[in-house]
Amino acid sequence: MNPVSQLTQRDDGGVRKALYLDMAEYHPSNIDSFHFDDWALDRVTTSPRAKACIHDYHYLVGIVYLSHLSDLQRQQVMDIVSREYNTIWIALIEHNDLLDANFQHLICANFYDYFTLPLDNNLNYLKATLGHAYGIALLRSLESQGANEYEQTEMVGSSEPMRKVFSEIRKVANVDAPVMIGGDTGTGKEMVARAIHQRSARHDGPFIAVNCGALPDTLIHAELFGHEKGAFTGAYKRKIGRIEAAQNGTIFLDEIGDLPLELQVYLLRFLEERTIERLGGNESIRVNARVIAATHVDLEKAVEEGRFREDLYYRLNVLNIQMPTLAERFEDIELLARYFLRKFSQEYDSRVQGFSAQAIEAMNKHHWPGNIREMINRIRRSLVMGENRLITPSDLGLSQAPVSLEVMSLDEARNHAEEMAVKSGLHYSHHNITKTAKILGVSRVTLYRLIDKYGLKKDVSAP
Repeated sequence: MNPVSQLTQRDDGGVRKALYLDMAEYHPSNIDSFHFDDWALDRVTTSPRAKACIHDYHYLVGIVYLSHLSDLQRQQVMDIVSREYNTIWIALIEHNDLLDANFQHLICANFYDYFTLPLDNNLNYLKATLGHAYGIALLRSLESQGANEYEQTEMVGSSEPMRKVFSEIRKVANVDAPVMIGGDTGTGKEMVARAIHQRSARHDGPFIAVNCGALPDTLIHAELFGHEKGAFTGAYKRKIGRIEAAQNGTIFLDEIGDLPLELQVYLLRFLEERTIERLGGNESIRVNARVIAATHVDLEKAVEEGRFREDLYYRLNVLNIQMPTLAERFEDIELLARYFLRKFSQEYDSRVQGFSAQAIEAMNKHHWPGNIREMINRIRRSLVMGENRLITPSDLGLSQAPVSLEVMSLDEARNHAEEMAVKSGLHYSHHNITKTAKILGVSRVTLYRLIDKYGLKKDVSAP
């Protein structure tokens, strides 16, 4: 029995399992001679058996020997790799295959990483890559199962900044007081407001959203407070305003900083007295609605400049939540992208099955000035413009540096893989040193050395 087959017998609860697909009949290298602790590789040699194992055991990661295959065998392998959405694949190849440009494209477009044979001293790097891929695949699996309780409001994330936001949402949801949500344009401030409403005692009432910056000055008074018949030219009948429509629910005032000064006094009166008057009327109408406001501008500066009432600012800013930019929640980029891809794929009836490795890298390097809104637009674009199974950087409208599998030195490639594995392990374990060391299969001393080497001390929170 070869070492790989021996590993398949281990399943003691502390061993993670990966599928090892090997359909080749001829192996000039030592492909069957590698092994390491903490991993069990279940070896299969046929396409039907691989599909059956994935279906029965839901492998998160897989290794496939991609060299010395017939055209039919390679087609069968690619059919498995491209269709198994929740399984991340790593390729084992012979060095000479890298001379083929088509083979290079095949690797880049469909595999998480690759290793050339013989492995020799690269076993630890393969192990680290397996751990990194396993962590990413596990997060994908949890996300696809709807494990994120905020997914219904499109608030997907597991980064530290978003965990803080989720905690703040839970705290303010049960307190019936005004909330001010700050953050750059496109960060998802309305999503936060909806999440607060859905978790509050008012969840059965209406949620009314108003963009104060999108309404003309001549209409915003009537839109917010309503009007009586004959109040102005064209007012042929009474109209209920947005605030009154939010009775027993929540009124969300987006871009509150754009509200004209002359209308701010009316909003202040509503916050103080819980009453409004329709335009052209003299009846005070009592409205029971919670106010949530949002802004991308510095309201304190606006107060200093006389563009926003100080008393209104303090009335609105009782509770405060600050939304991070997408660049500040780097760890969530891939999760968000896959969430929106799955959502919009159904809308566009797209054949796209995922992102290429280059697309993930391009998204991680992009600064995202438009935040979540920009990501949604780029993914919608990719579903329309893309012609392949996997989305490329060009489909997303993102630039990509020329890809060459032989430009990076071996030491640089090893260091990059090592750093990414440590970052992924820290993220997956919520920055816990002991758990991260176990995930990566190294000692805590080694992990501390790697953290120091790559300047990751800020990511450590617990021993």
